[in-house]
Amino acid sequence: MALETKKIRNVVLLGHSGSGKTTFAETMLFEAGNINRRGIVEEGSTVSDFTNIEKERGNSIFSTLMHANWRGNKINIIDTPGLDDFVGEVISSLKVADTALMIINGKSGVEVGTELVWEYVDQFHAPAMFVVNQMDHEKADFETSLDQIKQRFGNKVMPVQYPLNAGTGFNTIVDALRLTMYVFPEGGGKPEKKDIPDSEIERAQEMHNALVEAAAENDEALMERFFDEGSLTEEELAQGLTIALANQEIFPVFCASSTENMGSGRIMGFLNDIAPSPADRPPAKLADGGTLDCDADADPNLFIYKTMSEPRIGIVSYFKLYSGSLSHGDELYNERTSTAERFNQIFISNGKSRETVDKLVAGDIGVTVKLKNSHTNDTLGHKGKVQQIDPIHFPSPRIRTAVVPPSKADLEKLVKALHTIQEEDPTLIVENSQELKQTILHGQGQLHLDLIKYRLLKTNGIEMEFTRPKISYRETITRMANDSYRHKKQSGGAGQFGEVHMRIEPYHEGMAPPSDLTVRNEDVTELPWGGKLVFLWCIVGGSIDSKYSNAIKKGVMQKMQEGPLTGSPCLDIRVCIYDGKMHPVDSNDMAFQLAGTMVFKNAFGKAAPQLLEPIHEVEILCSDDVMGDVMSDLQSRRAMIMGMAADGHYQKITAKVPLAEMYKYSSTLRSITQGKAKFTRAFSEYQAVTPDLQKQLIDEYQAELQEA
Repeated sequence: MALETKKIRNVVLLGHSGSGKTTFAETMLFEAGNINRRGIVEEGSTVSDFTNIEKERGNSIFSTLMHANWRGNKINIIDTPGLDDFVGEVISSLKVADTALMIINGKSGVEVGTELVWEYVDQFHAPAMFVVNQMDHEKADFETSLDQIKQRFGNKVMPVQYPLNAGTGFNTIVDALRLTMYVFPEGGGKPEKKDIPDSEIERAQEMHNALVEAAAENDEALMERFFDEGSLTEEELAQGLTIALANQEIFPVFCASSTENMGSGRIMGFLNDIAPSPADRPPAKLADGGTLDCDADADPNLFIYKTMSEPRIGIVSYFKLYSGSLSHGDELYNERTSTAERFNQIFISNGKSRETVDKLVAGDIGVTVKLKNSHTNDTLGHKGKVQQIDPIHFPSPRIRTAVVPPSKADLEKLVKALHTIQEEDPTLIVENSQELKQTILHGQGQLHLDLIKYRLLKTNGIEMEFTRPKISYRETITRMANDSYRHKKQSGGAGQFGEVHMRIEPYHEGMAPPSDLTVRNEDVTELPWGGKLVFLWCIVGGSIDSKYSNAIKKGVMQKMQEGPLTGSPCLDIRVCIYDGKMHPVDSNDMAFQLAGTMVFKNAFGKAAPQLLEPIHEVEILCSDDVMGDVMSDLQSRRAMIMGMAADGHYQKITAKVPLAEMYKYSSTLRSITQGKAKFTRAFSEYQAVTPDLQKQLIDEYQAELQEA
């Protein structure tokens, strides 16, 4: 029998790599009785991190859906990777979660990965709790971690507990909410409840009062009761804290040791009693700007937040039911693909172990297999009644590489496999560039792309190499030039004849018409690769019939598509056709097209041609101590520093960097900052390359032509 929506909790575990999320999830499942033995990450025996590559690497790469049955409620738990390369897994998990559990490494405090993830917690307005983990480590420091959490995330951070003896030998937690001290046996498990010692009671009472005030502030009736009686009952306190947590008015802080199984049960109790159910959260945003209530009695609307391809199973779809209910055998409709999908099997999941259920209700998270044509970000519902959930907005790529298949015969197989992975992982973009004649992968980081390479080899048996991607240069001119060209061909029978006189000049918006020519017709073309071609017909007296205008323009466009300098597209040029000759018999479209191509090429060479390179605006977030190294590296990449500013506890550097210099920047930045930095990049503009670089690129292009 399906649970009521009010009895569901959807929790996502977030944090820097190495904070202990996977071990904490394991302990939660063990405490709930869903597993009989706690697995160990190093042994590859955990419920989460169940794929071969995760076992080999010893850390999370994919999000893992699990669930714990706790006192009549169901707590869905999603473990996520801590590495920024796999941020797509974090964002998709946050999309369907109702509470974020931020795991902090007790010996390292707030690390950069925690801060990066917090940006997404903030974007989703997710209720959040902090767990300072690894309290048993010899260097564990709860007080420093708590201070950092408060400094980084504001005055809404409120400790619920603190350890009495952090470090080796840790076994005691003071709980200020319940004003109880928990003493754990060796090996962890169920603690003994004791009175708080006199030496700690003042601090515990002070923390308790702060929690009571925070609970009362969010409800007028509770506030009145608090003022009248000076305290709240346990039930009233829970009611107020639920409202405060759901509205992001408080961020409670707990402590634990997941490896020693100390503290997780209390945290699960808090999640069970205080954390919001899906029904307590604001209505879901729809793609059309509307909202959708989490109502089990409404029509079903199901959102796929993740898809995976598994050997011998095929496509596995992870979904959240935002409204209505879903029963075994139900058929729902995908409007994007105009496909009806039958749910022959519905599962609840604990890693790779799946249990069949007959029904799920609004707010729950489930799994199904073998959907025909539905993928991540698709919404399914009754035909004609589908309310499209606002899709997950994945971040733009930060790294690019070209791929080389082992043979031309494998190219089609490779591209097909890559597109399958792209359907599962929307943070990967596969570009088959006709301009560069390369297949380009765009991803979040080197590790992200290395994972794609690994999966292709293991799953599809395809080996591929990464190589430096080519750059999409552009060509233009910097001054006016005139030229003419006569195309004449006679080889028996009808010949070919066309003569064209052309002026070319750099184009800019608002440019005045040529003062010495009479413009008969103006044709402005927005070029598919950016920029414009302005084509002016300035022939007076009929030296060339206007019917040949399109043929000449076609010849110009042909050369602009593969420019004279390096074969790169040309942009922002004005062409004036002001004279020429034609033959009553031998002139035709082909003759004038060829003449147009050649005269443009010749005039281009006289017009001080300039090669342009793509410039990206790069934003780097790093700590003070590595800022100098980051700046030095940027300067070695021909970067122009645009600004530096404090951003919380980090420094933000904004720079304009040539795309040609961004190759493998992700790996370099991680190396020089020990992973304590992140960056984003976006195309900004095209800028002129230096004369020496222009000569080098032209020489390389000419050498390629000769080799071909």
